[in-house]
Amino acid sequence: MATIKTFSGGTVGESQVDDATFNFGERMNPVVLRDAVIMYEANKRQGTVNTLSRRFVSGSGKKISKQKHTGNARHGDRKAPLFRGGGVAHGPHPRDHSYAMPRKSLKRALQIALAGKLRDGQVSHWQGASLASPSTKEAVNALTALEAAGSALVVSAGPVDTNIRLSVRNLKRVRALPAAEISAYDVVFHRNLVLLDGAMDALVERISYADSKQPAAAAASEGDE
Repeated sequence: MATIKTFSGGTVGESQVDDATFNFGERMNPVVLRDAVIMYEANKRQGTVNTLSRRFVSGSGKKISKQKHTGNARHGDRKAPLFRGGGVAHGPHPRDHSYAMPRKSLKRALQIALAGKLRDGQVSHWQGASLASPSTKEAVNALTALEAAGSALVVSAGPVDTNIRLSVRNLKRVRALPAAEISAYDVVFHRNLVLLDGAMDALVERISYADSKQPAAAAASEGDE
């Protein structure tokens, strides 16, 4: 069992959560998490940087001097990278940097990230987080009580409540997302993880490795016996 800090009605306390689902010490390969973070960063790149090679530089294509008997180097036109104002040799051009990883690897990366937050004591529970109206002040007070005001990912079981989303949207490095949409990158990017009611169960259900085909396979094996 892991101990996390809770906040409810202005009172700060502690509660116990079952950490067996996150498999502490079992199959926690940090390389998977690193690869997932690198992939998410690569997918965010716009890839619009561009340089002018010699075929895009404006200018005459005429040879600047004779090939021989001048005592100088044997140049072509002035668009060569050697000359000032010429093209760029081997420069970057627009490209797509995005790529994908297997879904099981991404799920494992999320599991490792969540386990790390629990192990480091950076997970807290905001109980009964319901705001009558958008209030950044109330959101800051709750996050401050949970010691998560500097950087926090607020996770809800279902769609994020509108009042909560509007209350945290102007806070620096604070974001509210449903459990079904968070990624390992979101967990790593934010220092603290603030769970709303039901968010822990939603995360456990998401990272579980139960295969829907296993019951059918088991039934088939029983029939063979």
